[in-house]
Amino acid sequence: MNKILTIFALIGLVAFQACEGPEGPMGPQGEQGVQGAPGTPGVNIVGTTYEVDLDFTEEGQYSGLFEFPEALIESDAVLIYRLSAVDNGRDVWRLLPQTYFFSEGVLMYNFDYTIEDFSIFLDGAIDPTILPAQWTTDQIFRVIVLPSDFPEGRIDYSNYEAVTAMLGIEESDFQKLQANN
Repeated sequence: MNKILTIFALIGLVAFQACEGPEGPMGPQGEQGVQGAPGTPGVNIVGTTYEVDLDFTEEGQYSGLFEFPEALIESDAVLIYRLSAVDNGRDVWRLLPQTYFFSEGVLMYNFDYTIEDFSIFLDGAIDPTILPAQWTTDQIFRVIVLPSDFPEGRIDYSNYEAVTAMLGIEESDFQKLQANN
């Protein structure tokens, strides 16, 4: 009985696998999309970019608050990168949040944002007053606003170069912002 069921199952698999009908008619032509920039093939999305230089101080509560020059759309996303090093003359950018471990505790560079502003702050279980100046002064951050129509797909957002390349961002595109506090 078991052999008969196996034979019927194999015949059924072969029969259904061979079923293929004629291709259906062509669908209607879709609407024409918005014309991209001349000479730019592929995706043409403009991301808004900012650069901030921040000193984390006790007076500033180890944070900085910045206003977006233009309010975001609710569905926009924000990525913030910290200049963590310079390697052979090349900037090394790391996506926030970033966590560093010290014998005295944990330091985290973190951020939050609304459609009107964003803040970058020190977080973690470490007393920020004991941190050397290299961790608190002249900290440079780059902010990239991903438009709500950014294409879905596989991109490593922690890879600064991949994100800026996908959005066509150049060094000259970053607007300098000043803290509000």
